[in-house]
Amino acid sequence: MTKRIRVGIIGANPDRGWAAEAHIPALRSLSDDFEITALSTSRRESADAASARFGVPLAFDSHEDLVDRAEVDVVAITVKVPYHFELATAALTAGKAVYCEWPLGNGLQEAEALAALAKKQRVLAVAGLQARAAPPVLYVRDLIRQGYVGEVLSTTLIGSGMGWGGAVPPYNAYLNDRKNGATLLSIALGHAADALCYCLGEVRELSATMTMRRKSFIIAGTEQSKPMQADDQVGVTGLLEGGAAFSIHYRGGRSRGTNLLWEINGTEGDLQVTADGGQAQIFDLTIRGGNGAQSSLEVLPVPQRYRFSLLQGPAANVAQAYAHFIASERIFAPRSTTPSPAIGCWTRSRRRRQPVSVKRPVDPAGAFTLAGSVVDYRSDDVCVLLSSASIVIRIEPGTSRASTPESILPMTMMPGLGISSPSSR
Repeated sequence: MTKRIRVGIIGANPDRGWAAEAHIPALRSLSDDFEITALSTSRRESADAASARFGVPLAFDSHEDLVDRAEVDVVAITVKVPYHFELATAALTAGKAVYCEWPLGNGLQEAEALAALAKKQRVLAVAGLQARAAPPVLYVRDLIRQGYVGEVLSTTLIGSGMGWGGAVPPYNAYLNDRKNGATLLSIALGHAADALCYCLGEVRELSATMTMRRKSFIIAGTEQSKPMQADDQVGVTGLLEGGAAFSIHYRGGRSRGTNLLWEINGTEGDLQVTADGGQAQIFDLTIRGGNGAQSSLEVLPVPQRYRFSLLQGPAANVAQAYAHFIASERIFAPRSTTPSPAIGCWTRSRRRRQPVSVKRPVDPAGAFTLAGSVVDYRSDDVCVLLSSASIVIRIEPGTSRASTPESILPMTMMPGLGISSPSSR
């Protein structure tokens, strides 16, 4: 029997949170390949409650205790963005493989520091982006590659952040202060932009505008008003690497009209993706398309072969992402710097380069080929230009420069780990 990948989860709140809502159900749905061996929270009482609720005997009120346990192969960090750097640093320093929720750090400096530490420690490190694991996104990517729309001329994406609106629940109030790093740009637009780039290619050039239109917001369930301190409107336009024009607009809150509309227009056809919410990594996506002599769009059902999980709701795409990397030998076997031709994962070693076998067949069209561009292939490590990092990490008001820290790999681009991202941390 293949050794299961043992996961320790930091941020396993027993009452609510992304671990309970998504990661734990996802991992349990893949119990032949993953085992949750440890949990941690910030208090003894909640750690004990999490242990009882989730049936995991090892539960700690200190992340240091979790990362030091021999029973943990991979540390999953599922807490709010301001704590990512401290917790990921501790796990990497302990020599553990790390999956950290997106955004990786609170700003570019933290992300670069974590990337450098991962390279120094020679351990696997993943930043979480799971919208690209959604079956409709995988299908759209293949339709584009198969020529459904012909040559892509342009793409337009408009979405609602769902958060960053006029009222927010108390536990998400921190989103409305940009200093916490959990912004409309980095989360809602970031996940959607990553899916767009995964399907259509990288950004070649762009310009961007952000502004804060709401001046205050209400804490839901109260009459308490607080000042808004984060941009609630983000617009990005530019050209993709293939020359197609793109335009993205995300606005805070929820619209009474359109909350997610993504159109791809080509010389031979059109594709349209819609959802009830703008968090593309969470909401169910519907595809419509038309080409050739068709005069209108029709619903395009997603073939079953793109679905690797039976889960529904927020955990579904998390499980989809984990399912692509359940071959545990990719954590425990010697590493190489060769991309698997089937799924495009990267492993590394000082040994000769060799392909990594996969445990079960996946779509040969490459649903998980690298979404980024290799920017450094000189060492044993492989550095990848994150498909949406040019937007998510680097843009600040008044600038359109695009860059990304080295070694940060999108979604499941490192072996043995599946990843995901919450709509808010």
